[in-house]
Amino acid sequence: MTALSPPPVVHLVDNDPHVLKAVSRVLASAGYRTQACTSTQEFFAHFDASVPGCLVLDMTMPGSSGLDLQHALRERQVSLPIVFLSGCAEVPECVEAMKGGALDFLTKPVDADVLVSAVRRGIETDERQRAQSDANRAMREHLQTLTPREREILPWLVSGKLNKQIAGELGVVEKTVKVHRAHVMHKLGVRSLAELVRLAARAGVEPRGAATASNVGPTAN
Repeated sequence: MTALSPPPVVHLVDNDPHVLKAVSRVLASAGYRTQACTSTQEFFAHFDASVPGCLVLDMTMPGSSGLDLQHALRERQVSLPIVFLSGCAEVPECVEAMKGGALDFLTKPVDADVLVSAVRRGIETDERQRAQSDANRAMREHLQTLTPREREILPWLVSGKLNKQIAGELGVVEKTVKVHRAHVMHKLGVRSLAELVRLAARAGVEPRGAATASNVGPTAN
């Protein structure tokens, strides 16, 4: 979560107003902002995916169930961490919820400390996911600044081959490879071959060619 991000919100969805009130009170005493809803429809009417947080969700509700809401979020490609609550822990439902990516599954009546701990982990998980998403977006933006020739040479640069070897493969002079290497590393904001290799791996760039152990070293001259 960046300094400009709004404070996290814990979304509460349960058809029982008494449960919502009790859970809201527990989380408010722990310093969390909450948004209480009694149905899936009400949740989506208030939900803003740009605001960090997590979801405390009742498993069994009339009409659209907790699992239905989990599926709806997944279809929208929203990775909001979910803590399920249930008055009766049915094993098949619990298994389906966890397979669907639920963070935790708690049985009512839930202990206040256990609930706050689960919510804390949910918000921390959301912050990590958002930070990774921001990093991936920045990486894609940096990759888009490369010229077609720089994108073509990138898989060779992360292959572990020396500049002169890459030049031989591409039929260019070694100085050309050095210039492209410098431009690529500057545009991608990396200072070492190791950083470049890690970034390329995250971007799904496959190395071209295969360097032998004797060719791999701290420099690529």
